[in-house]
Amino acid sequence: MVVDTVIMDGFRFNDCFSSSSSSDQNRRRDNGGFRIEDPPAPPQRFLDFAAPNAAAAAARPRAAPGPLEDSDVFSDVVLSYISRMLMEEDVDEKVNALYQESPAIRAAEKPFYDILGEKYPHDPYPSSTTTTTTTESTDDRSNGGGGSSNSSNRWLYSSQSSVSPSNSAGSVVESPESQQAWHFRKGMEEARKFLPSCDKLVVDSEANGFSFSRGRRKNPSIEELELAHGRSNKQSAVSAPSEETIRSDMFDKVLLCNGDKCKTVSALREAMQNGGNRGAASGAKVPGGGGGKTRGGKKQTKKEVVDLRTLLVHCAQAVAADDRRTANELLKQIRKSSSPFGDGSQRLAHCFADGLEARLAGTGSQIYQSILAKRTTATDILKAYQLYLAACPFKRVSHFYSNRTILNAAEKATRVHIIDFGIYYGFQWPCLIQRLSTRLEGPPRLRITGIDVPQPGFRPTERIEETGKRLADYARSFNVPFEYNAIASKWETIRVEDLRIDKGEVLVVNCLYRFRNLVDETVVVDSPRNRVLNTIREADPDVFIHGIVNGSYSAPFFVTRFREALFHYSALFDMLETNVPREDAQRLHLERDLFGQEALNVISCEGSERVERPETYKQWQVRNLRAGFRQLPLNPEIMKNARDKVKGCYHKDFVIDEDSQWLLQGWKGRIIYALSTWKPNKN
Repeated sequence: MVVDTVIMDGFRFNDCFSSSSSSDQNRRRDNGGFRIEDPPAPPQRFLDFAAPNAAAAAARPRAAPGPLEDSDVFSDVVLSYISRMLMEEDVDEKVNALYQESPAIRAAEKPFYDILGEKYPHDPYPSSTTTTTTTESTDDRSNGGGGSSNSSNRWLYSSQSSVSPSNSAGSVVESPESQQAWHFRKGMEEARKFLPSCDKLVVDSEANGFSFSRGRRKNPSIEELELAHGRSNKQSAVSAPSEETIRSDMFDKVLLCNGDKCKTVSALREAMQNGGNRGAASGAKVPGGGGGKTRGGKKQTKKEVVDLRTLLVHCAQAVAADDRRTANELLKQIRKSSSPFGDGSQRLAHCFADGLEARLAGTGSQIYQSILAKRTTATDILKAYQLYLAACPFKRVSHFYSNRTILNAAEKATRVHIIDFGIYYGFQWPCLIQRLSTRLEGPPRLRITGIDVPQPGFRPTERIEETGKRLADYARSFNVPFEYNAIASKWETIRVEDLRIDKGEVLVVNCLYRFRNLVDETVVVDSPRNRVLNTIREADPDVFIHGIVNGSYSAPFFVTRFREALFHYSALFDMLETNVPREDAQRLHLERDLFGQEALNVISCEGSERVERPETYKQWQVRNLRAGFRQLPLNPEIMKNARDKVKGCYHKDFVIDEDSQWLLQGWKGRIIYALSTWKPNKN
């Protein structure tokens, strides 16, 4: 499985940080949904799920919410949920399934296996016909169609898909004549001889030894970048089956909360103390580092100390003045002293130098778009996100704050509807589902509307639909009635009618750190930020949970914006330098694919192409009040527990504070994130 790198607020890979930016939002809108009825029936064969122990789950005693427990504050369910997703990385099996799912091909292959005396391999998808039109959603508002369902009590899934994997493949290879299928397979084997040896859906031409030119120029032209961007955007017309095998042995890891919330953080600190961060244990030289002794004991001359921040600011001023000669000379000095493998300041300088060089060459937008088009495996993204959870408390505190607010709002409710703007992988919701299952009066009926930008290609809703499947399976194992609706669209085009709000349900709107990707009034007079806020106000939620990235690096003046971005990302790089070993591969992913990508957009892009536009929490407070919201008071119990747990589990320099009813998070006194709750002001 491969996913788009653009995450995540917190990983898009910018929103798990943040997800896809507004620049790559597609105009296409697709809705899909599925639900779990109560009680759930065993899943069908086409999903290949292992049936959970429903009897054991039903017999589990329900505990009163009572005082806040450790497992509820910083539960390891999220880390287990990620581990479970990593176990679903079965790309090779899906590729092979493309050539094995046709009954005609299997009939043609079997005699040859009999002649060789070998047993015919097991079909990984024995019921491919059930993936077409045999299911129908009981929700008459869903977009799916099809025939009747064999079971009225199972959870149902329907969506609009541009390409049906089983139908598209079957219609090409299926034939009443087995001889034709044999010829087809023969031709396929001949074609395979000309393909690369690696079994991947996305092939990296450079990694496999292919080259389109004899040499590489230092500064490619805009036309070359656009050509490369066009190549990277090409999508395969035939998609692998979307249903993924969820291994039954992962259920225990997902369901159990052992309370070892600080275990991963302690392991990181121990690794750092054992020489991971400074490279002292091995004596190896860190690229870009200072003087010292090499592995052979030979003393090395000390390098001159360079003030990289001052060089960066001077270079930014030269770029703004279009003084190319001075800018190039300063860039050479920065390159000599910076490195993606050095300390925090060296890595930051390397990252910002890339942005300055792209702006100087006028290729920032093309480079940024090519990065967005790049495909990164889910394994790399999720492992990096797992490290992010362990290294800093920002995501965990955000999820705790949001979940506790929802639990308080839905204390006596029988139906809860959560609208999540920027759901991405849904890491926030497993803990909430587990907590809802322990209510004395029984769990409410939970409905989640997952909203995110569409992915490029033939299946724009694939990621958020797969998120819904995982959450639905998780809810089923806890006997929580669950329904999920997926919306892939530009946020400002969503109407209240698209949200399918029912009367009598507790409505919660949740948006964590994604509003920064909507352009403001400096680009469009009718700001998408205000349009989305107006839509939320018209929906009239019981509570609106708003998380923002606290930053001032969205100014229209380049030098001012560059300085503010330098201050902001200096705190983030210093945080990783203090808490994560330098040699950690996932740290490189975070710095390059999350922070580096964001900084590149801030520095080298302008106009509507600059999608990183954060505001301070005070600016957002004025905007929300102007949009017709009133701020709710900060819950002191939530504040106290968040502060205590961060103090006990994480580095002492992490900041948890409050101001103007905002919960503030930061590092060494610099506020990076802020959270607050709102409600429409009906007066």
